Amino acid sequence: MIKFGTDGWRDIIADGFTFANVRDVAQAICDYIKNHKREISSNRPKLIVGYDTRFLSKEFALESALVAAANDIEVYLTDDFAPTPAISFSVVDMRADGAIIITASHNPPQYNGLKIKASYGGSTTPQIIEEIEKQYFVNQEIGKKPLMVSPLTAKDTGLLKMFNPKKNYIDHLLRIVDNDIFKGCDLRIGVDPLYGAGQGYLKDALLLLGCDVDEIHGEINPFFGGVNPEPVDKNLKELKNLVASNRYNVGLALDGDADRIGAIDSEGNFVDSHRIFAVLLKHLAAERGWKGEVVKTVSTTQMINILAAKFNLPLFETPVGFKYICERMLTKDVLIGGEESGGIGIKNHIPERDGILMSIMLIETMVTNGKPLKQLIKDLMDEIGYFYYDRLDLSVDAKEKPKILKALDTFEPKIIYDTKVNKISRKDGYKFCLMDGSWLMIRPSGTEVVIRVYAEASSREKVSNLLNEGRMIIEKNS
Repeated sequence: MIKFGTDGWRDIIADGFTFANVRDVAQAICDYIKNHKREISSNRPKLIVGYDTRFLSKEFALESALVAAANDIEVYLTDDFAPTPAISFSVVDMRADGAIIITASHNPPQYNGLKIKASYGGSTTPQIIEEIEKQYFVNQEIGKKPLMVSPLTAKDTGLLKMFNPKKNYIDHLLRIVDNDIFKGCDLRIGVDPLYGAGQGYLKDALLLLGCDVDEIHGEINPFFGGVNPEPVDKNLKELKNLVASNRYNVGLALDGDADRIGAIDSEGNFVDSHRIFAVLLKHLAAERGWKGEVVKTVSTTQMINILAAKFNLPLFETPVGFKYICERMLTKDVLIGGEESGGIGIKNHIPERDGILMSIMLIETMVTNGKPLKQLIKDLMDEIGYFYYDRLDLSVDAKEKPKILKALDTFEPKIIYDTKVNKISRKDGYKFCLMDGSWLMIRPSGTEVVIRVYAEASSREKVSNLLNEGRMIIEKNS
C-alpha cells in the first residue's frame, strides 16, 4: 500500500514505485481535483504534469497525464524535464487546479516519487494530503481501477497539451530581483545542478542578469555521478574544486528537482542552508526593507530567532517539512520561510521553496553589499554570535525503528554532553535544547529508513560531540 510522506510519495523504482501504483495514485488525485475544481471559466479542471531527470520519470509523468485526460481533465505536460519550482509557478501562471510532479528530489537514484502541488502553486497542506490518501484507500477498497486513454486519443481530443515553463518562470524571477543592482556585475559563478532538473535554468537566469556563469553536471545522468543529488558538503567536491581552482566568486548548488540550495564560498568552503537562510533574512529585512513573519522548521538554526528579534519581526516555528511553512504562507504575511534541508521561500513569489530564486537572491545580496559570501557570513556572526551545525543520517533496521522511537518518547535526560537540558520539544521528533543555547535533535525521516541526528552549537567540536551523543542514544535504544 502507498504511504504518503512529508511531500507526497516516494519509493524504490520497480519495487513500490511502479506504473500500476503511479496510475492508482494519479486516479486518487484526479478524483480529488474533480471534487474541488476551482471556480474558473473552464468547464474542465486543469492539471499540470512535470518531471525531473530520474530514470523513467518522463514515462511515469506521461502515465499520470493519461490518467488525468481519461478523467476529462485538461492536462498540460512539460515537453522536457523541469524544476519543481517552475512547475509550481506554472500552476498559478496557467490558473490550473494543481500539479503532479514526478521526482524523488534529493533521494538516492533507485528512488522515484510523486509530488502534489495545489492550485496556489505550493505544497499541498496536510489536510489535502489526508483527503487524497483517503481517496486512494477508498479506491483500493472498492476495487476502482484508474481510467486510461491512449496518448494519441488524448492529444486528438485536445485534453493533453505539451508546454515548456522555462521562459515564463525565469521572467517571473527576474521581476522579483533588483535588476538594477546587477548592471555591471562582474561576478564569476559556478553552478552545479547535480545532474538534476535545475540544469540550464539557474545558469540562464544568471546569464540574463549579466553574470559570468560556468555550469557543471548539466547533463542527464540517472545515477547522479554516484552521489545523492542533495546540495550538502560531501556531495559538492567538484563544485568546490571548480570554484577554488578558477577563482570564482561563489558556487551555487541545487538538489535533484531544484527546490533546495547549497553554496560554496570563494575559498572553496561549503556554506550550509542555515547560514544562507540567515544571510537572506538579513538582506530582505535590512537592505530591501521587506516586512512580514519569519517561519522556520524546528530543526533550523537559532540564528533565525535572533535575527527575527533584531528586526522586530514575528517568528513562527513549524514541524519539519515545507508543507507546514506553505500552510502558514497561505494565511499570514510571511516574509521568508525556510528549513534545515535547504528549502527556502520568500514573499512576492508563490508559497514554495525555490533553490533557483534563492540562489539569485544570494548573488543579489553579495552585489548589494559589495562583499564576498564568506565576509557576509563573518559580519553576521560577529554581530549575533557564532553558530555551527551538522547532521548525521543513520540507517536503521525498519523493525528497530518503532522500538527506538518508543524509547525516545520517555527519554528525559537532565544533562547531555556535560550541559544541562533546558527543555525538550516533541513538536517533530525529539529536540533537546541545552542551557548554553546549543541543541541536539533526533528525528525519523519521512521518506527514507533512516533516523536523522541534528546538532547546533557555538563550536564545531561541540557539534561533533553532540552528534556522537545522539548516535549513542540511538544505539543504546536499538
